[in-house]
Amino acid sequence: MNKRSVGTAYEQRAADYLKELGYRILEHSFRCRTGEVDLVCWSPEGILVFAEVKYRRNASKGTPAEAVTPAKQRTISRVAAFYLVRYRVDPRTQVRFDVIAFLGEEMTHYQNAFAYCP
Repeated sequence: MNKRSVGTAYEQRAADYLKELGYRILEHSFRCRTGEVDLVCWSPEGILVFAEVKYRRNASKGTPAEAVTPAKQRTISRVAAFYLVRYRVDPRTQVRFDVIAFLGEEMTHYQNAFAYCP
């Protein structure tokens, strides 16, 4: 499998996990001119969640969560801002940024992993 197909497979695993928890998936791999976010979904509590999915076979090059660098956080934040405008999301809507990290087959869900980065 190439890197893209591996990434897609883990994004689907993350989406399936979120669905089991009651999340409603709105978008897979939402892209715009400024970048991409892996999953956009509504949490059971009514929070709009932008989730980044990261996979690492092992920690030799760092953990998957460490790969969500400040630069990546800024990109995800810009994509989220575009999404909110594009879909005219009510400005009072709570937004959260999560990271779903796979280290080998072990998954960790970091809710509210980082704040909006303008």
